[in-house]
Amino acid sequence: MEMLQVADAVAREKNIDQEIVIGAMEEAIQKAGRSKYGHDHDIRAKIDRKNGSIALKRYREIVATEDDIEDETCQITVAQAQREKKDAVAGEFLIDDLPPLDFGRIAAQTAKQVIVQKVREAERARQYMEFKDRTGEIINGIVKRVEYGNVTVDIAGRAEGYMRREETINREPFKVGDRVRAYIYEVREEMRGPQIFVSRTHPEFMAKLFTQEVPEIYEGMIEIKAVARDPGSRAKISVQSRDSSIDPVGACVGMRGSRVQAVVNELQGEKVDIIPWTEDLGSFIISALSPAEVTKVVLNEEDKRIDVVVPEEQLSLAIGRRGQNVRLASMLVGWDIDIMTEAEESKKRAEEFETRSVLFINALDIDEVIAHLLIAEGFASVRELAETPIDELTQIDAFDDDIAAELVNRAIAWIEEQQNILQEKSVELGINADLINFEGLEADVILKLGENDVKSRDDLADLATDELLEILGEGSMTSAEAEALIMRAREHWFAEEAAQVAAAQNDNTGEETAAKPAGSEAAQNA
Repeated sequence: MEMLQVADAVAREKNIDQEIVIGAMEEAIQKAGRSKYGHDHDIRAKIDRKNGSIALKRYREIVATEDDIEDETCQITVAQAQREKKDAVAGEFLIDDLPPLDFGRIAAQTAKQVIVQKVREAERARQYMEFKDRTGEIINGIVKRVEYGNVTVDIAGRAEGYMRREETINREPFKVGDRVRAYIYEVREEMRGPQIFVSRTHPEFMAKLFTQEVPEIYEGMIEIKAVARDPGSRAKISVQSRDSSIDPVGACVGMRGSRVQAVVNELQGEKVDIIPWTEDLGSFIISALSPAEVTKVVLNEEDKRIDVVVPEEQLSLAIGRRGQNVRLASMLVGWDIDIMTEAEESKKRAEEFETRSVLFINALDIDEVIAHLLIAEGFASVRELAETPIDELTQIDAFDDDIAAELVNRAIAWIEEQQNILQEKSVELGINADLINFEGLEADVILKLGENDVKSRDDLADLATDELLEILGEGSMTSAEAEALIMRAREHWFAEEAAQVAAAQNDNTGEETAAKPAGSEAAQNA
């Protein structure tokens, strides 16, 4: 009975099933029994679940003939078994009772190690099962250890959470015994037990804090659309109301700012901007860049890039200290944002207009008026014009069927001419076919690259963004477009590397598979 009381006490302390503890005890007793009677014997222990008595038995399998015996210690023939048990038949086990064990010091220590190990494994399994589905929750814990800025958090005595130094808010001092709230962002099962990683800098930590403080968010009447944080300094959060009668910003702020202040206090004074979300991206950008005033917003949907124009005196406010304001707004919206003054925007548009005008005038042999009309309609390249149906061009004022057809024909002829020039010069310059056939490169761009000793796709992939822009010249493309082009040129590198890794893994698997039979054969021969 004392054995059952010990098992019950351990199970309660470790919060695991009592049956697991009893099973560990049985395994420990079996191990001690094999140490005494021989490790080759099949010795099994059983603890009675009612009175706690221990039964130790030796099992021997009954086989038909001596030829069937593989292990003489654990197997016996029918003829031999019938000397001890007359009705013995093949397939059964001959069970012998063994005297109770008198645990010596070493045997007791071994049994203790087995029990401790099994209980620890069960405790780890329980922790993993308890926390594996709790990713995305906020936990309350007590600081257990602080090592080089990394914090170990005791979670209600049931598990430990690990908060890396980069997951703590700057200048946030932790001491052993401090209470702390954190966000579970990952739970991993590892050999040393479940690893529960928590954070106070994760954007979702702020979202969960607002969910706890604002009943309307918890009940689903207000939705948090996005969160952007510079932990410990500033954050922006966008919210949308699903009920037209509820002001989402007012609800998050609370009476006299009580709700948002509770979040700010938890985040060590991190300033929070609450922004109403809207489907109108332009309006949303203007709100996201508050408190700066915005004059104009230009969207580039293809590159997910936004040009924002602000008055000269608002430039520093829109950018923020060390670019903080525009960086957070960009994270909130999910687009790249370029801030410029009205003068800079005017100069940029004028340069783009001039560059495109010269391109259309030279390529299509047209006057400035027609070139300006094409630019005003949004045409940025000769290829765009060549691929436009004639009936769409005729919708432009002053363009009839004849003019539209002539423009398209001239555009097609110019592209073909450029291709012919490219074919001739590519041989002369030694440009590889993989660069000529690379999608997204016009003939004039390929020739510029070739003239600057960029003669293959790999050469293009080797370039830095500023190097490519310097080769192509000012106004040829934006920094983001140049970066995207280089990354596309590098895609085949990543594909080749992944294929090599997969091949290496397959080779290793094959070697292991081949090694196993050899090892088994060697063992049998030995």
